[in-house]
Amino acid sequence: MKLLRFGNSGEEKPGIIDENGKIRDLSDVIDDINGNTISPESLDKLKSLDVSSLAEVTGNPRIGPCVNKVGKFLCIGLNFSDHAAETGLEPPEEPILFSKATSAIIGPNDNVEIPRTSTATDWEVELGVIIGKKAKYISEAEAKNYIAGYCVVNDVSERDFQIKRSGQWTKGKSCDTFGPIGPYLVTTDEIEDIQNLSMYLDVNGKRMQTGSTKTMIFSAYHIVHYLSQFMTLFPGDVIATGTPPGVGMGMQPPVYLKPGDVMKLGIDKLGDQEQKCVSG
Repeated sequence: MKLLRFGNSGEEKPGIIDENGKIRDLSDVIDDINGNTISPESLDKLKSLDVSSLAEVTGNPRIGPCVNKVGKFLCIGLNFSDHAAETGLEPPEEPILFSKATSAIIGPNDNVEIPRTSTATDWEVELGVIIGKKAKYISEAEAKNYIAGYCVVNDVSERDFQIKRSGQWTKGKSCDTFGPIGPYLVTTDEIEDIQNLSMYLDVNGKRMQTGSTKTMIFSAYHIVHYLSQFMTLFPGDVIATGTPPGVGMGMQPPVYLKPGDVMKLGIDKLGDQEQKCVSG
């Protein structure tokens, strides 16, 4: 299934994509797509629906973040072997963990704000993992059973804030609008091999990132297992799992975003995003 949320910001309704790519309204079935409605039991009920009987959503509504009320927005750094090589850093022995503030979350096609003092706002297409079941001290073999689905994430980053401003990475990752997620929550049964999906990101029509989840150092299942050893993961938590090469920071000289730039990005089977950069 492809689940999504549509409507004005703060007024989104739950929806599902039918076999013809049309949005169908789930409002009479569930009140939202969040940690309470993406449990294995809830998803099984949604899978049994006659989607064609649901009201079709007409027009071109705004698409909101694919999951609401995210408790934790966790991120893994330097998790692609080719991206680590691009930065000149050794691949990590264990997953590098940092957080994005949940207030950074926006819809997949909403505007991204360049912070007022920013000189180094960058892009990062990433695979997002959305937790569907409370996970604590789980094994890697069990991890799939705790995942509701996957989504596209743009881990927008301000590199000077991240690296030069006397702190951990969080302050460079958490600016308002720095967390587009969606368009869909794609359930696990839709993805045959999560470690073999192509990824891309364009800026102003120029291809910047080309990659694949097959070059992830730590797999999606390993990451869920690993994080569950340190903290309980709850339904609705989102994990961004790292980016392939081609970020602006890695170019010679570095290239960063400015107001008016347009990012388009996507992952095979998970959909596409498009954001225009505006002044913050």
